[in-house]
Amino acid sequence: MSQRQSGSSESLRKRNGASDTNKIVITDEGRASDQRLDSHETYEFGGPWGVFAIMTGFPVLMYYLWICLWFYDGKLIYPTSTEDIIPFLWRLWEHIRVDASPNWYAWKVYSGNVFFQLFIAYILPGYMQEGLPVPSLGYKTLMYNCNALVCLYATLITAGALHYTGIFRLTEIIDNYGHLMTVSMIWGFAVSFGMYFIAVATNTQIRMSGNFIYDVFMGASLNPRIGPVDLKMWAEVRIPWVIVFFLAVSGACKQYENYGYVTPNMMFMCLATGLYLNACAKGEECIPQTWDMYHEKWGFMVIFWNLAGVPFSYVYSVVYMASHDPELYRFPTPTYYLLFGTLLTAYYIWDTAMAQKSHFKMQTQGIYNFRKTFPQLPWNTVQNPTFIQTAHGNRLLTSGWWKYSRKPNYVADWVMSFTWGAVIGSASIIPYFYSVFFITVLIHRCSRDFERCSIKYGKDWERYCQVVKYKFIPYVY
Repeated sequence: MSQRQSGSSESLRKRNGASDTNKIVITDEGRASDQRLDSHETYEFGGPWGVFAIMTGFPVLMYYLWICLWFYDGKLIYPTSTEDIIPFLWRLWEHIRVDASPNWYAWKVYSGNVFFQLFIAYILPGYMQEGLPVPSLGYKTLMYNCNALVCLYATLITAGALHYTGIFRLTEIIDNYGHLMTVSMIWGFAVSFGMYFIAVATNTQIRMSGNFIYDVFMGASLNPRIGPVDLKMWAEVRIPWVIVFFLAVSGACKQYENYGYVTPNMMFMCLATGLYLNACAKGEECIPQTWDMYHEKWGFMVIFWNLAGVPFSYVYSVVYMASHDPELYRFPTPTYYLLFGTLLTAYYIWDTAMAQKSHFKMQTQGIYNFRKTFPQLPWNTVQNPTFIQTAHGNRLLTSGWWKYSRKPNYVADWVMSFTWGAVIGSASIIPYFYSVFFITVLIHRCSRDFERCSIKYGKDWERYCQVVKYKFIPYVY
């Protein structure tokens, strides 16, 4: 980091009412453990063959589930005999070739959104937030221009204007789901391989294994940037959740055009995706304090998932509702109260838990005045937090939601994902893919995180686990 950036960080701390009195100091022991974590020791995800299977298998699965939803009434299809295997595979291929071709419309819409989001992220003002010290940068901190909220407003205004003037009808998005999905996959692969070669060419690679496919999957670079735009944070917030939200809005528009009304189920998905998108934008300054930013590299695992996986595998319920009669998933009124109530309760816990953890990490940097955006929910900051001081130098929060489990945010996040499938009841099992896949990812992510913490904090991690006994659900697990 340049001296100018360091000076900006100091000014930011003063602006935010910072105090150096209680700031953490990384010890020599902590530096040694961080150095170990910043080197490749073992393969994850089953090694090169495992990541190759993920890189090839997941796109195939995405196509298969979409075909089942859109063309086969939401039922899982399969060949009925050995003689039917080839014709079955040919039918699937024909759907992909014809109904998911990377046509001009898809290139124009998907790529237009990517470049538009990058452009407004580059030029619009935002809230400057200092990230956590990055071990691989000698514990320097990076500055993040958190302008996702103003970019969201700009996107909503632009989309509304294009829709109502007839230049770009939002209804067309859901109709071109397959075509857009293919383009998103091409983007995901191209950016993943492109970023690998750029990192190697510029000698900015870190934590490499030496295996080409594995390093493309895990990533080579840690903090790639274009000017003020941190590409990793930009791709995490601006692309997937914007697409997810507008797919839900497009489904609502299609229902209105077809039936003259929008079902409560589709309204639920508009609310659920809108809440998630707004939460990511209004709390963007919390993201620099996450593991994703200061440790996880920007490779296929993250890039493909943000550019293609999230937007085109999380809203299968919208795809089903946009192509089926509302009578197939209509609920009694009390069920809607339960559904909306569960969503809002889980959202509150998730939002405040994330804010509590991030604000605590900011406090360890000497920052005590936090950004005010809508909605600011009660109990988003723990007053006089309790914590375990580690020999590493970091502190582990043991109060607020974080005294009940080590991952309260994951529990709430998963409950929300389950409601995204439950919104169509038993009409199809496919929309539950999000919650099933998500719990698998969360459990695996926790094992990676807990292993990393065990190496990083040693006996202090054991002390923490004795204080916060439950991994996920308090008094259960």
